[in-house]
Amino acid sequence: MRVQAFMFYGCAVFFLATDIVYWLWSGDWTGTTALALAIGLAGLIGFYIHFTVRRLERANNGPLYEDDPEGDIADAAGELGFFSPHSWWPLYLAMSAACVALGVVFGWWLVILGASACIMTTIGLVFEYYRGHFAH
Repeated sequence: MRVQAFMFYGCAVFFLATDIVYWLWSGDWTGTTALALAIGLAGLIGFYIHFTVRRLERANNGPLYEDDPEGDIADAAGELGFFSPHSWWPLYLAMSAACVALGVVFGWWLVILGASACIMTTIGLVFEYYRGHFAH
C-alpha cells in the first residue's frame, strides 16, 4: 500500500506544477482554486494511506503482505469482512439519495422528503442484523 500513498503524493506534485503553470498562463482565480483543492485532496489521501500503512506495519511487526518483495499471494488470504448477500437496504438508500439530488433540481420539498428517507434507510441498513429475521 505504500506505493499507493506515493502515487497520490505524485498526483499532488503534478497538480501543484499544473496549478502554477495555469496561474501564470491564465491568471484565472477559479481554475487556480480548483487545482489548489485538487492538490489538497490528493495530498490528504496520500497522507491518510501513508499514516495507515505505518500503523498497520507496527501492528503487523513488519511490512504488509503487499509490500513484501518476497511475499506470496496466499500470505494475504483470510477473512476480509462481512458482506450482506441479501440486503435490499443499499438500493433503498441509493433511491433516497437520488431523491435528494433530484430535489435540488425540482423543489426543496423533495429534498426534505429524500433527506428523511435517507435517514430512515441509513438506520435500516445499520441495524439490519439487530432486529427481525436475520438478527443474531
